Amino acid sequence: MDTERPAEPQYRVVVGSFGDADHGYRLVWLRGIGWEPLTEEELEPRLREVFPDIDLADPAQVHWVDEQETWPAAPHPDDEG
Repeated sequence: MDTERPAEPQYRVVVGSFGDADHGYRLVWLRGIGWEPLTEEELEPRLREVFPDIDLADPAQVHWVDEQETWPAAPHPDDEG
């Protein structure tokens, strides 16, 4: 059985999707840490915590897997049952 760990992406950060639901989160992969669900407001502070010198506008450092810098809508409190 092959137990080698797959190679990590070349990017420091990969911003992925978190399904189609309107929940306001994306799954974000951080090199050396793994995947974390983050909101748009949490993204930059978390990235700067892990990578203080990161250039968020550099596509060689931050890779968006789909529509760059768009976020699913967060549910409104009035929408909850």
